Amino acid sequence: VQLQASGGGLVQPGGSLRLSCGASGSIFSINDMGWYRQAPGKRRELVASITRGSYIKYADSVKGRFTISRDYAKNTVYLQMNSLNPEDTAVYYCNAEVTVYGRRSYENYWGQGTLVTVSS
Repeated sequence: VQLQASGGGLVQPGGSLRLSCGASGSIFSINDMGWYRQAPGKRRELVASITRGSYIKYADSVKGRFTISRDYAKNTVYLQMNSLNPEDTAVYYCNAEVTVYGRRSYENYWGQGTLVTVSS
């Protein structure tokens, strides 16, 4: 199973970016999908997650600015980020709880990370 993330880059404060992350491989089912981020010198933190039943959770710091969505048919999760500020600068990682064919339980998979830099 591979998670391929894209969409990071340099943006000015107040700007927007959209991240995408697609899962591929021998996938039987996916439970939760989500986005985490890690800023320099800080621990990785949850940004947003969405369950198979579409229950959504956001970090308090991004509520009202970020929107997570999911295309279940494409095994893809998106993160629309608006009103970005320098504190959002970090490497963003996608995560998915995947059950592969032949297994009875899911495992956590991570994308390679995509850098988001918010700066003027």
